[in-house]
Amino acid sequence: MKNMNVSNQIVMSQVMLPHQANVAGNVHGGEIMKFMDTAAGAVAMKYAKANCVTARVDELEFHLPIFVGALVTCTASIVYVGRTSMEVLVNVEAEDLESNSKPQKALSAYFTMVCMGKNGRPQCVADYVPQTEDELRLYEEAKEHVQRKKELAKKSK
Repeated sequence: MKNMNVSNQIVMSQVMLPHQANVAGNVHGGEIMKFMDTAAGAVAMKYAKANCVTARVDELEFHLPIFVGALVTCTASIVYVGRTSMEVLVNVEAEDLESNSKPQKALSAYFTMVCMGKNGRPQCVADYVPQTEDELRLYEEAKEHVQRKKELAKKSK
């Protein structure tokens, strides 16, 4: 089963507001993580045409602070699909809207999303076929990432 007619990417943006930050104006990391999870969930549900839940988030590393007033853009892309799960790469950029500076990469992470059936059990997802050179490169990177996770899981048992 192949899913060739569905977009494998979604882009979401929002301006960071004071209630999302500390008294110094730094946006809470949890606010960004929640936004990333929302984007990952949206692209997974769009791809799978079913409810999807977060099973794992790998290594969030903030590269720069994000302040109130910044436009934060999450780009979530399906980069690998297993039997019932999808690897979603979420890239986050922050942009100061009051300057001429370009958006800067703030962080990125892989989200493992599991497709859930109406019965509350994992259900199969359509195969993913990369269409471009970039998609193929991301697919190969994600495939290696998934393999490393499996090897770590075996070692920890």
